[in-house]
Amino acid sequence: MPVKRQVLFVQGGGAGTHDRWDNELVESLRLELGQDYELRYPRMPNEGDPDYAAWKATLETELGKLQPGAILVGHSVGGTILVRLLAEHSPARELGAILLVAAPFVGDGGWPSDDGQLPPDLGARLPKDVPIHFYQGLADEVVPPSHVELYARAVPRARIHHLRGRDHQLNNDLREVAGAIRALDQSP
Repeated sequence: MPVKRQVLFVQGGGAGTHDRWDNELVESLRLELGQDYELRYPRMPNEGDPDYAAWKATLETELGKLQPGAILVGHSVGGTILVRLLAEHSPARELGAILLVAAPFVGDGGWPSDDGQLPPDLGARLPKDVPIHFYQGLADEVVPPSHVELYARAVPRARIHHLRGRDHQLNNDLREVAGAIRALDQSP
């Protein structure tokens, strides 16, 4: 029996996000991907007030449980924390892809933060030869669509996906994200 490719979904921040918001994104992804993938969805600590150090510790534990070739998906502030962690510390295992959905850019031109900004050389610090995708709903009223353009400049090798009529939750429809994940397993 072949091993299922693992997908780690990192939730966004906000009170109740894990059970009332991002669970719908996870369910959309699960339905789109089908039985060939193992979807992991850990609860992040103190989701109502995300703290980089606490989330980093949880993510490091989760990353340590993944098989080589696992795919990372981060939503909103979870995506920002995930990409910052990956820029600071290369994962011990090979990754299949990094996909960020409606991730706020923390730094010049984006959101300010006392908890730290993304490094100015973000693109150079991310794992090499790993596909990176950013998805942004153009009707997002939480994270301005201009943030994905800041990521495009910071990570020039990334693929940027502008989704018309989609909100911060991408209208709870992750078919494009699932399509990119499935395409990884179909490429030679």
